[in-house]
Amino acid sequence: MALNKDEDFCITTELIKCINFACIKHSQQRRKDVLATPYINHPIGVAHILTSEGKITDLDVIQAAILHDTVEDTETTFEEIDELFGSAVMRIVKEVTDDKSLPKMERKHLQVQTASHKSHEAKLVKLADKLYNLRDLCSATPVGWSEERVHDYFIWAEQVVRGLRGVNERMEEELYKIFQQKGLDLNLR
Repeated sequence: MALNKDEDFCITTELIKCINFACIKHSQQRRKDVLATPYINHPIGVAHILTSEGKITDLDVIQAAILHDTVEDTETTFEEIDELFGSAVMRIVKEVTDDKSLPKMERKHLQVQTASHKSHEAKLVKLADKLYNLRDLCSATPVGWSEERVHDYFIWAEQVVRGLRGVNERMEEELYKIFQQKGLDLNLR
């Protein structure tokens, strides 16, 4: 079904509003790579994976991907996301947000334990996020990371991805390829 110009304009306006919000919130952050890439490249890249590879067109999912690290990594609140982008986007962001008050290892364990219980929309965002992060790790080791830490991240990511199976064949296939390239043919299929 084709959108009329008014509907298309509204979608475009909402998407740009979301990107602008995320850019402002992440403006002072950098990735941990050698080039200290602007952090905003990550959430925009996650949304790009969803749309270009996952063929996702659901605006709530795309906006949640762009906002997925704002509460976790900036001073943004869930209430702010709800007010600006609606309860559906806020719910997805909330599902993919780690509780930073917990120790890191507990947060990682919870991601593995809760992955299969996420909504379809949250699973899509998590899959694209893992795919982006693993591709990043394949191209450049973060500053201060040992090869063992990188390997451990891949093992952990595979455990999370197990719980996300069955929501998007295209993204899952790309993840399987990466795991196989890293020698982690862990019988995901």
